[in-house]
Amino acid sequence: MKKLLSVSLAGVLSLGISMSANAVSQEDAIEYRQAVMEVIAWNVGQMGAMVRGKIRFDAQAFAKRAGNVAFLSLLSLEGFIPGSYEGETDAKPAIEINWDHFNAKMAQFEEESAKLAEVAKTAKTRREVGLQFMKMAKTCKGCHRRYKRR
Repeated sequence: MKKLLSVSLAGVLSLGISMSANAVSQEDAIEYRQAVMEVIAWNVGQMGAMVRGKIRFDAQAFAKRAGNVAFLSLLSLEGFIPGSYEGETDAKPAIEINWDHFNAKMAQFEEESAKLAEVAKTAKTRREVGLQFMKMAKTCKGCHRRYKRR
């Protein structure tokens, strides 16, 4: 699993570098945002399992995952370029139509993710991170309902 994450993250970072240096194709943007979102989902899934008591709460691991999500939230938006909402993607064209709303939702995700990372730095129990985790997760669901297929 670590190898998958390392490969995914390396792909995300290399795509990000190439995206900023060159004109980005729609396919590149889709691949980039899917990689970022996959790594976010894995980290959120691990934190969620800890918060719900499905796996043992590990404060150090939780803080690491929260930091990962906070960082990745800053990378997410650049993968949503005009015209990249058709083809092999779950992103709806409504993103482009409602860009200002979508952009505001992504800013909320960034803000709540940063707050979670900050809370997690000193937390010792799942109770201490639970409320902020739920606030952050709510920002994900809010966007998914309106802007994601499936």
